[in-house]
Amino acid sequence: GSMRGQTEDSMEEVPPRRCARYLTQQDGDCWHDCCKDPEFGSIPAESWKWVLAPLLLYTFERILRVWRARQKVVVTKVVMHPARVLELQMQKKGFRMEVGQYIFVNCPAISLLEWHPFTLTSAPEEDSFSIHVRAAGDWTERLIDTFQQQKPEMPRIEVDGPFGTASEDVFQYEVAMLVGAGIGVTPFASILKSIWYKFQQADQTLKTKKIYFYWLCRDTGAFAWFNDLLASLEQKMAESGKADFLTYRLFLTGWDASIANNVALRFDNATDTVTGLRHKTIFGRPMWNSEFAAVAAAHPRSVVGVFLCGPGALAKSLQKSCHQHSSLDPRKVKFYFNKENF
Repeated sequence: GSMRGQTEDSMEEVPPRRCARYLTQQDGDCWHDCCKDPEFGSIPAESWKWVLAPLLLYTFERILRVWRARQKVVVTKVVMHPARVLELQMQKKGFRMEVGQYIFVNCPAISLLEWHPFTLTSAPEEDSFSIHVRAAGDWTERLIDTFQQQKPEMPRIEVDGPFGTASEDVFQYEVAMLVGAGIGVTPFASILKSIWYKFQQADQTLKTKKIYFYWLCRDTGAFAWFNDLLASLEQKMAESGKADFLTYRLFLTGWDASIANNVALRFDNATDTVTGLRHKTIFGRPMWNSEFAAVAAAHPRSVVGVFLCGPGALAKSLQKSCHQHSSLDPRKVKFYFNKENF
């Protein structure tokens, strides 16, 4: 039931301490003669004091998000990649991002209320920010169809964000091993671009001298745009005489005999048959002990940061390899595992 307390008038006429003293020191009859029965009333509600502050903060946050989302977004470029992947490059006044962050996107032409999260694939050093949208549901299908239509005006896009913790730790290691599995490869687009910009500009905050990138996927078709990014980085590094800055290994985990035969026939080609890149695609899963041993041999006195965006089972395997291949000698190679939550 509801809580009740002794009224103020009753407290003056029947002080609890005095009546308690009579009760303990004298018999019950005297207590009734000296003290009246106390009167009780309802206690005023005070819960609003605890609810008001969080409610005000929540209301302010919602108003701020609505105001921020309604700011004008200019779509500067639309690119259709193979396998129905849409790239949107956008600009928004006051927009500031860091690597590893994401935004919420709304297209009023499709739905006024639906907001969907997308990882940013651009680098903070670029003039615009970008996302890559893969056809994976009704809303994304309609968004791709909307931008494929040749209309005089671009569909209006609203953006809220960015959100998420910046993943700056990757810049603090001389040697970095980046592992992306499936859709987990998307955040590394921003990281690889940003590292390259910092490397070109001789940024003093960048300690990274060497990157090993591992990409595991069942089918590269949906991520052909990432092939283009790697190809662009290959070309830029070769032109600047820094071809050894990035070493990447692509592992195709979903394949059949026809693909393997096709690759075998064209193995001597300068570029890979599957991706068109300089590095050859490897069929199957990585042998992590061999990969870590090779990195340890190439950098015997370095601190190596290992970053993963992928499933938990792979995280356990990498964490185990980090422990096994780290030397007890503080002067020799050390591997530090970082599970990124993009």
